[in-house]
Amino acid sequence: MSLSAKTITFAALLILLLLPKSYSSKTIESNSSLPQVDVDLLEFPLNLEYLEAEFFLYGAYGYGLDKIAPNLTKGGPTPIGAKRGQMDKFTRDVIKQFALQEVGHLRWWIVHLRNKLVPSFDPYRSGVNFLLASYLIPYVGLTGYVGASPKLQDPKSKRLVAGLLGVESGQDAVIRALLYEHAHKKVKPYGITVAEFTNRFSQLRNKLGNAGVKDEGLVVVESEGAEGLITGNVLAGDKYSVAFDRTPEEILRIVYGSGDEHKPGGFYPKGADGHIAKSHLPKA
Repeated sequence: MSLSAKTITFAALLILLLLPKSYSSKTIESNSSLPQVDVDLLEFPLNLEYLEAEFFLYGAYGYGLDKIAPNLTKGGPTPIGAKRGQMDKFTRDVIKQFALQEVGHLRWWIVHLRNKLVPSFDPYRSGVNFLLASYLIPYVGLTGYVGASPKLQDPKSKRLVAGLLGVESGQDAVIRALLYEHAHKKVKPYGITVAEFTNRFSQLRNKLGNAGVKDEGLVVVESEGAEGLITGNVLAGDKYSVAFDRTPEEILRIVYGSGDEHKPGGFYPKGADGHIAKSHLPKA
């Protein structure tokens, strides 16, 4: 069946996946040696780190932080709709690695500082489906780390973000490479290819972010490829093949699914945590 560009909303991209665990911003606030600007910029990505950890853990193992690392959950609710994905052994191995890497990220923080698809998209149906769902998450965090990096002041903060960015970039590269291998495969029952799925996901994130083109699918028009000479786009980058950046506000617009950092929804129906996110919420 066909799928129009307007039939994808953010809620449909990862619908019924999960609501992430919450975290306590006191984790970073307790490290008073960091400049306040660093504290604000460092605590914000924790919203995405918890989301990624739960998503990958459930997809690979069928359970999440409550079982793997209950000391990291900070009293957050059990994810809704998340379950073990059906995927081949190779894909599951990769997703397990991602999951445990995200647990490591969280542990570092704690220790040291629908317009709908018809039928509804099921990320747990196959390896390709899960990779398509995975396509949505690490890249958003990656662009956030790129955006935060030049604003940090303390060397410890810069080292942390550089390390996290390295792993997040690797995850995104692996996901894109695995999907690129199936770029022209049609995703059942929608009748559109994997490449077209990624293009539409990227178009939606660009629209929600409302800050121009900072997202690209796996296959682009030649003029938008590297040096304007190729359509394959296994790694996203600007006209100089340099990684895109996003501000916290742009990320909130995307993960809320509202296109407005002041209107929670999507993955964070009650709003994200941390000083930056809370500063955009209506005052109680």
